[in-house]
Amino acid sequence: MKLNQIIKSVFATTALLSSAAAVHAAEVEVLHYWTSGGEAKSVAELKKIMEAKGVTWKDFAVAGGAGENATTALKARVIAGSPPTAAQIKGPSIQEWGQEGVLANIDAAATAGKWDSLLPKVVSNTMKYQGHYVAAPVNVHRVNWLWINPEVLKKAGAKVPTTWPEFFDAADKIQKAGFIAVAQGGQPWQDATVFETVALGVGGADFYNKALVKLDPATLTGPTMIKTFDTLGKIKGYIDKDAPGRDWNLATAMVINGKAGMQFMGDWAKGEFTAAGKQPGKDFLCAPAPGTAKSYTYNIDSIAMFKVKNPDSQKAQLTLATAIMSPEFQEVFNLNKGSIPVRPDIPRTKFDSCAIESMDDMAASSKAGTLEPSMAHGMAVSSAVQGAMFDVVSKFMHSNMTSQAAVQALAKAAKTQ
Repeated sequence: MKLNQIIKSVFATTALLSSAAAVHAAEVEVLHYWTSGGEAKSVAELKKIMEAKGVTWKDFAVAGGAGENATTALKARVIAGSPPTAAQIKGPSIQEWGQEGVLANIDAAATAGKWDSLLPKVVSNTMKYQGHYVAAPVNVHRVNWLWINPEVLKKAGAKVPTTWPEFFDAADKIQKAGFIAVAQGGQPWQDATVFETVALGVGGADFYNKALVKLDPATLTGPTMIKTFDTLGKIKGYIDKDAPGRDWNLATAMVINGKAGMQFMGDWAKGEFTAAGKQPGKDFLCAPAPGTAKSYTYNIDSIAMFKVKNPDSQKAQLTLATAIMSPEFQEVFNLNKGSIPVRPDIPRTKFDSCAIESMDDMAASSKAGTLEPSMAHGMAVSSAVQGAMFDVVSKFMHSNMTSQAAVQALAKAAKTQ
């Protein structure tokens, strides 16, 4: 992040300092990028809970699917000396911000709420910096899903694919029936989502971990990674020409509206289906992406707290952290968002078949050692490495780059500091 260097240079520029804003008593200003239909509905519930506790919610929503725009806005605010009360950040980014000395300790909320005994270790470790809680976990998303319109599948005479040969057979049939086979938005994070899902499906969890978590050079340039790019290259042929720049929720809408047959996307896509009044198993199908049924790539959303001077704001942060982990919020937020609660003690009764499958598969993957952090969604590698990998995958998706050239470029990207 090199934030200290940026701070030194920018503090000399007084223009940015004018954006500093005083936070009023019992107010939380929350920077987030939950702006699509299902997401906005979810965050509105948190606002409602906070206001019922006498805390004013100041919304700082920054659109942009994977949070790049929100990160830029957050950096500007921190540099200007006026961080928001809280911000949606996650994974290794929590550690990066922690190193800058700008995150607030919320152990008081965690101890009172018994977070250590409630949360799976993979979740609690991510929320801590140097052994102290600095962020509250909101949910767990499964990334390696394939979303399917069953009516399109039926019209095409295709079946739900569980292997890559079955996937390409279904894609051929869907295309021949006059539909778009794969709904996709040609944005770097969306391309990377498909890429990591293909890597998991082609090589399995151990390969995924060595390549996209541990960044092993031999694995990144080996035959399995070449096969991953070959498979990704074949998928490109089933994406429509209007994909570049399309937002992810518009790609999901193509599946909802029967224009396209399938979409590779995390389970936030389900929030769009349910917001449109669609029922799982009837109007849409959720299936683990080909070859990934026994594995699980996770994306944990979280709200990190920033150091603020106002004592009322500090109290409001603990109120916010407690509200995020409350059973009431965990249930309603995740029902709207498409994800599953971080708390394993939330009753399953209101959750649909896709969510229950996600809960079961997460538990099974955790036990089997096939639970893996999502590279595309900021859970596995530093933001610098992630950005460099995005560039490689994006170039591959939107040019004639060969698989051999792509693996070499990916190995180089993994060395980014």
